[in-house]
Amino acid sequence: MPFIGEIFSQLKSAANTAVLQEIRDGRVTGVTGAELLELIRKARTFFAARKLKKGERCGVLAANSIRWVAIDLAAMAEGLIVVPLYFRQAPAELSALIKDSAPSLVCCGDAGLLDGIRHSWPENSCPEAPPHALFDEIFQGVEGVALDRPQVRDADAVTIIYTSGTSGEAKGVVLTSANVGFMLGCTAARLDLLGESRTGQDHVFHYLPFSFCASWIAVLTFLLRGSLVTLNTNLTKIPDDIPATAPHYFLNVPQLLERMRRGVDEQIAKKGGMAQAIYSRAKAVRIRQKVKRHAGDHLWLWLANTLVFPQIRKKLMGARLKALICGSAPLAPETQDYFSMLGIPVLQVYGLTETTGICTMDDPKHVVPGRVGPSVEGTEMTLGQNDEIIVRGPNVFPGYWNRPQQTADVLRDGWFHTGDQGEKDASGNWRIVGRIKNLIILGSGHKLAPEAMEEEIAQRLPDAQQVVVIGNGRGYLSAIVTGVVSGEQVQSALDSVNPHLPHYKQVRAFHIRQEPFSIENGMLTANGKLKRDLIAARMKSEIEEMYQAVKMA
Repeated sequence: MPFIGEIFSQLKSAANTAVLQEIRDGRVTGVTGAELLELIRKARTFFAARKLKKGERCGVLAANSIRWVAIDLAAMAEGLIVVPLYFRQAPAELSALIKDSAPSLVCCGDAGLLDGIRHSWPENSCPEAPPHALFDEIFQGVEGVALDRPQVRDADAVTIIYTSGTSGEAKGVVLTSANVGFMLGCTAARLDLLGESRTGQDHVFHYLPFSFCASWIAVLTFLLRGSLVTLNTNLTKIPDDIPATAPHYFLNVPQLLERMRRGVDEQIAKKGGMAQAIYSRAKAVRIRQKVKRHAGDHLWLWLANTLVFPQIRKKLMGARLKALICGSAPLAPETQDYFSMLGIPVLQVYGLTETTGICTMDDPKHVVPGRVGPSVEGTEMTLGQNDEIIVRGPNVFPGYWNRPQQTADVLRDGWFHTGDQGEKDASGNWRIVGRIKNLIILGSGHKLAPEAMEEEIAQRLPDAQQVVVIGNGRGYLSAIVTGVVSGEQVQSALDSVNPHLPHYKQVRAFHIRQEPFSIENGMLTANGKLKRDLIAARMKSEIEEMYQAVKMA
């Protein structure tokens, strides 16, 4: 049975049980399995009444919500190909994605998002902007339309998820029902390892946008397992919403965990007294024990585990947490070990949209900080030329939307070439070394190519020699500017560029280096290309100072 049918069966069995809820303006509203199926029915009748045909695209432009999930499942059940669109993306970029995917209908969460698309759509453009429907219209209900079983088969495409490449041009990754069904089996099985003695319903907190592949896969997995998923709708409320939800699991990105770690340090330091003394000693012991154990270490860890760490866990996550699931960007081993010290397991996953979000997942019984676990069962991962990770298996996508040459470039002899460098230890645990090409992956999971941004900033700095945008694994982008330029000139250039970019593409800090990068000083290749890894290594201290200065500002 395709995964849509399995999810519908699970919802029917949970007809009177809450399965999905959202926190909005401090209020929690939710739906049972039967109520979610009714929303899906209304959306399906709407699509059927519009006479949308199997294989046509359906865009979804909205923030996370219960209705988003219902529309997504309804569209796939009707045989449509869902194109999720990130609601915080710049309207001009959204217009480009809509033109590329050519949906027969765009479902919008509110009129403001729709207006943004209309205003950015060029006049006399061919093709014209597609028809649209607001969520309120979709869920009014349409009578007289007969529905039958889901119209999707394993080989059918169910979604096109756009991901940025090294050229900066977004590509539509086509995923089939078979891709998704296979991955849901893998993720559900891995969570079952954590819940071998599970009784009752797992509670899950979720805040990452559904337009991200791993986020979408996570929600479908939790629905399939009969969990109660609580959606955060206001990112500023995450610190309050997590402990109030008291989840067993939630998917997160390194940026959030780093922020939590700093927040705990600051709060403990502010509190002072015995709690700070025990916390600081226990942290020092944890670090020291990696090299040598000292007399008295056990006492400090016992005091921390008895008096301090349980209170931190409860305040951060509530009382039921089984594990944090972390993906989208590399997590510092120190951060993963820190949460382990608190008694909070952090399980890493690694993957790309092209691999249906996941290639590897930590085994809960054999977690190695800094590594992302073994490959998921049923897939193969190995190293190709230049230690590039290549993958094959049922999770690998069939190709990019309307891009046969780019598909052929990455799918060769049955293997998907990821563009990531990696290594595997004797136990089969993988470590991601870095990108072969220049794609920047922020700590939030957003992916972007730096070249176009560098060129746009440089155009506004005629006296600059080079502009190098950096930010891998960081919370935001920064830039290194070479040449005889002033801080005022650089800030003016950023003030001109940033307002036209989505939040995650804005450059928020910079460092000026008067000496340009050159072939002579080893920072450029023979043909004049930037040696980005070498620049990052040689300027490590300057980069750290730049990020620290912004934190302290």
